[in-house]
Order: sequence, then structure tokens, then C-alpha cells
Amino acid sequence: MKPPKYKRILLKLSGEALNGGDKRQVIDFDILQRYASEIKEVVDLGVQVAIVIGGGNIFRGASVEKSGIDRVQGDYMGMLATVINSMAVQSSLEKQGLFTRLLSAVKMEQVAEPMIRRRAVRHLEKGRVVIFGAGTGNPYFTTDSAGALRAIEINADVILKGTRVDGIYTADPEKDPNATRYTQLTFDEALSKNLKVMDLTAFALCKENNLPIIVFDMNQTGNFRRIVEGEAIGTLVSK
Repeated sequence: MKPPKYKRILLKLSGEALNGGDKRQVIDFDILQRYASEIKEVVDLGVQVAIVIGGGNIFRGASVEKSGIDRVQGDYMGMLATVINSMAVQSSLEKQGLFTRLLSAVKMEQVAEPMIRRRAVRHLEKGRVVIFGAGTGNPYFTTDSAGALRAIEINADVILKGTRVDGIYTADPEKDPNATRYTQLTFDEALSKNLKVMDLTAFALCKENNLPIIVFDMNQTGNFRRIVEGEAIGTLVSK
């Protein structure tokens, strides 16, 4: 067994990852269990794992203004959606025998601990999977930004962004059959090519703090563990 390349990682998942892109359902529990199994493999390697998950499968705050809902109100509704997803992930991980802690940026003591950086780091050091819910706790910030912020706060070695495609392409591979995949990019190249790896706030945080990002296909069994072991999978964005 290869020793892991990374000691502490942050896994960023979209809310849509939990329903496989199928808008007819909120959470596909088969996908959820598969993700939990993959995360357990990595934890069993001795890697400290933190998770940030979006809420787009339930509610997306940024898209509700046209409906008459105030943007700030919508963003808080989206934060609550991320907590629902985080609770689902937490339950699935615990069924795999893992110890977990859910930390929320919005206080809800009945279901989650408050987000305290030192507490999060201590949980990780004790081998617990830490799930960060409710984004940054502030409107107008995406869960990409929350993922970047939390990764920096806990001194993660890398952000692993699990998606439905196997990396970053010159164009949308689901729409353009001629799109080609990048294996490696600098932050400046990704910005100049307007590749939208993450939103600009998240990307700026990663660039400023020299935090590498790997975009990969989370639905390909074994990818998560193989990346942690050092295999060149997906697209690496770094300085």
C-alpha cells in the first residue's frame, strides 16, 4: 500500500453530486453510500479529511431573486440546505464506522457544533472526519468560497474538488466533443483562460495562499484514494 501524499485534505462536493444531476430526486442514497465508502478508504490510510458540500440539489440562493425572494434571505435558505446535505453525509460516514463532527457556520446547537477553527483542527488530529456546514455563514459567498476558506483555516495540503467530469477542459466536455483536458495549470493560466475552476473569490483565496486544487471525477470508483496516494488524476491547479 502506498503511503499517502497528503496528510490533511479538504474534499469539496457540489450538492448536485448527491443526486447525480437528477433533478427529480434530492439525494441518491446509493451515491451517498458510495461516497462514504470512498472517504473511509482515505481515512483508513491515516489521512485527515474535511468536507464542504453545496446545497444546490435542494435550494440555490443565488437563483431565487427573480422569484421575489430577497437575495440575502435566499442565501440563508441555501446555507440551511447545505446543513441538510452535511447531515446526510455525516450519517452515511458513521454507518461506515467513522467518527465525524459537523460544524456549522450558523448556530444550530441541536444538530451541529459551532464553527470554531481550533476545535475543527483538534477533531481532525483525533482522526474524525470534519464536515463544514452552512457555507461561510454570510450571504453572497458560495460554498466554493467556504471550501477555500475552511481549507486555509485548517492548513489543508490541497482542495480536492469532486465533479462529474474528470478534470478541467478547454470547453464544456458535455457540450463540445472536441474539448481537451488539461492535466496541469497555473492559477494565472486558469484565470487568463477563464476556465471557472471555482468562483473568483474562492480562486483568489487559493492563489493568495498557494493552496493547490485538484479537479477530478468523484464518480469514478477509486479516484479519491488514488489521488491521495499521489497518482496524477484529474487536473491540478497550482502556483
